[in-house]
Amino acid sequence: MGKKLYVGNLSFAINDQTLADTFSQCGTVESAKIITDRDSGRSKGFGFVEMSSDEEAQAAIAKFNGQDNSGRPMTVTEARPMVPREGGGGGRDNRGGGGRGRY
Repeated sequence: MGKKLYVGNLSFAINDQTLADTFSQCGTVESAKIITDRDSGRSKGFGFVEMSSDEEAQAAIAKFNGQDNSGRPMTVTEARPMVPREGGGGGRDNRGGGGRGRY
């Protein structure tokens, strides 16, 4: 069991401090972070909480997973490692050209 938790289906009004205060009911919160949109700064409705021990993390999952939070059932699970994205992005197909399609 990992100490880092994924917390999803959150109200957009919740901030880092509120998230930390909520999870402190189950032990020591080492960090709490709401993920926000890069452009608008608005919450994306999920975040991550790191508890100080595996036991506290397990207690937080048991207590908060499915619990109502501002009319929404929270999802609390062990956080999975981030998987690298594939492709280079940018929408280019790297075929060059851009002319009138002469071959």
